[in-house]
Amino acid sequence: MNNSKIVVGGVEKFSAVDFPGTLSAVVFMQGCPWKCPFCHNASIREILKENDFSWEKFVDFLRKRIGRLDAVTFSGGEPLVQDCLADAINDVKELGFKIGLHTGGYRPEHLARVLPLIDWVGLDIKAPFEVQKYQNIIGVNHLAQVEKSLDLLLKWGGDFECRTTCDPRFLSVDDLLTIAQTLKNKGVKKYFLQKYRPVANDKVTTDDACESLLSDERLLQYLQQNFSGCEVRR
Repeated sequence: MNNSKIVVGGVEKFSAVDFPGTLSAVVFMQGCPWKCPFCHNASIREILKENDFSWEKFVDFLRKRIGRLDAVTFSGGEPLVQDCLADAINDVKELGFKIGLHTGGYRPEHLARVLPLIDWVGLDIKAPFEVQKYQNIIGVNHLAQVEKSLDLLLKWGGDFECRTTCDPRFLSVDDLLTIAQTLKNKGVKKYFLQKYRPVANDKVTTDDACESLLSDERLLQYLQQNFSGCEVRR
């Protein structure tokens, strides 16, 4: 398979947290159309920017890890930016690995094409499903794409979770409750909160502020009562 157009932004050779219950390697696909202010991978945001990482070398690495790793998780950036994503996934599947996907829900038509190849999806929900609140975080009006992607996952029937990075600069407890209520009403079974860790240019957010979103009893009780899978990830 000619994957010369696949652009890799980075690789994590071993992870126990990027595919639930599974040991995986993580490949960070170059490029993302969004500008989330809490992103720790902003350095690979530029779409299809050339770099020193080689897809072929990553596949060679995987061949040596057959029997030691169970899966490969495609992360980003935003994997759905790249048209050759299905080719990359097939390269990995041919080696016998399971496939995980991290996505923000960008480009649902592309998600529909690759879903039959995927074993698990982590869908990042950035804000309440209101156009302005979502745009305030991602920088563009793509809420409709996110909603279509969520609908695809609900109809898919495969294993997926939704999760939100709880940045206190942009989200309140009420915002998180609103997100949780929307997801519950849509039929989502697994929803997780992720602690925000200040990015390099954030010199003001304290750990107490980050923890305050994750320790609200009203929010935690709602999650426990309405989702079969829920936890706070610190």
